[in-house]
Amino acid sequence: MALSSALRLPCRHLCPLSALLSSLPGWDCSLLTEKKTAAKWKEKKKAREGCSLPGSSWEERLANAVTPLSRLPYQEQLQVKYESQRKILQTLASRLEELGIDARKPGGLCCPLRPVVPSPVINGYRNKSTFSVNRGPDGNPKTVGLYVGTGRARNIVCVKANHMENIPSKHKQVAQCYEDFIRGSPLDPCILFHEGGHWRELVVRTTSCGHTMAIVTFHPQELDHEALAAQKALLKEFFTRGPGTVCALTSLYFQESAMTRCSHEQSPFQLLHGEPHIFEEVLGLKFRISPDAFFQVNTGGAEVLYQAVGELSQAGGDTVLLDICCGTGTIGLSLARRVSKIIGVDVVEKAIEDARWNAAFNGISNCEFHSGKAEAVLPHLLSSWEDARPLVAVVNPSRAGLHYTVVRAIRNCRSIRRLLYISCKPEGEAMRNFLELCCPSDPGKKLAGEPFAPTLAIPFDMFPHTVHCELVLLFTR
Repeated sequence: MALSSALRLPCRHLCPLSALLSSLPGWDCSLLTEKKTAAKWKEKKKAREGCSLPGSSWEERLANAVTPLSRLPYQEQLQVKYESQRKILQTLASRLEELGIDARKPGGLCCPLRPVVPSPVINGYRNKSTFSVNRGPDGNPKTVGLYVGTGRARNIVCVKANHMENIPSKHKQVAQCYEDFIRGSPLDPCILFHEGGHWRELVVRTTSCGHTMAIVTFHPQELDHEALAAQKALLKEFFTRGPGTVCALTSLYFQESAMTRCSHEQSPFQLLHGEPHIFEEVLGLKFRISPDAFFQVNTGGAEVLYQAVGELSQAGGDTVLLDICCGTGTIGLSLARRVSKIIGVDVVEKAIEDARWNAAFNGISNCEFHSGKAEAVLPHLLSSWEDARPLVAVVNPSRAGLHYTVVRAIRNCRSIRRLLYISCKPEGEAMRNFLELCCPSDPGKKLAGEPFAPTLAIPFDMFPHTVHCELVLLFTR
């Protein structure tokens, strides 16, 4: 499939303007359109800020905080996001100039920027939602929802998410049932660890196969084994024989945790009911998902993204694809049939177990997956790389970006001539990585490899109604 076909508008509900944008020569948008859209967005932003005043409802405040673009027509949302990505590429061009690299292209960008590729699903697209427990607008501390306000300002209010356009109805249903359960429990919620309490956040994961996983986090405080067992039994009873049966959960997990966030290795996820995994289908492949495994939050958008990554990689039958921060292996496995070999690396051990299972289940044998921090695994893999086959790297790190030793290993591996960096926050730590990939060689920092150069940027709207999108930045050398 040609790249233009992979990026073709997948949603019949979108305005023809988006199709027009994607077909413009030079992959650029009309500056006049950008200015008009930017002006409209500023007006809407002022109105949105006004809605955060005390006269606004809590539902409006939450929508303004989490989905600030939801009042704009979708094609205007895409234009706002295009403008923000354009500014990021201008910033990168300026930062590269500071390093003595002439990277400015037309429009002051460091490389051509394509229009934002729209999501095939606009509403209810999230396959994973995290709900907090805290005081609601009425002061009830057992309210399950999303936060308005910040801990630093000490003005947090937990607002139910029933009206949020990006969250599917199934997630809202499970959240409501969890709230009903904890309100009937004699145990307090855990709002601040040092103040005691037990019931904490809820994570809901769903798939297009109709599966639903619920993960309840619980602070054990001083409860003994018997008391913990009693609470787990009550939770299971509620969702399997009580009012919570309406949720029809595929999996119910329970995690005892005295930390803000912890992995399965730190505190195991305990299966109280149902199947240990849920399953999703992407591009004709079936994927197994564990409680804490990373999976793109917008499944339909992920399919469009992965198709484009395959075309941009220019991977052929003799190519080795290096999938860094691979999660359950979705990107690598979706491209496995067009390349010679897949090598995946991820820090989450359960995700790697899922990736190996996914490969075997789908009959894919030309792959290997390594569990561990990329900064520990990758230098060892690449330091002695002598394979004559072309090596293409795809990196999809968290917002924290790649560790410097990972960037250094990529730079110093001469076989890697083409790299795709996927980032949901390119203006954050990813920007540091971009500069490390492109800066001049520095023997003092053991950075001997030839620098990369940004070649093409394509934003993908994985998060409609929010200000965020996923940027795919192609680097070559």
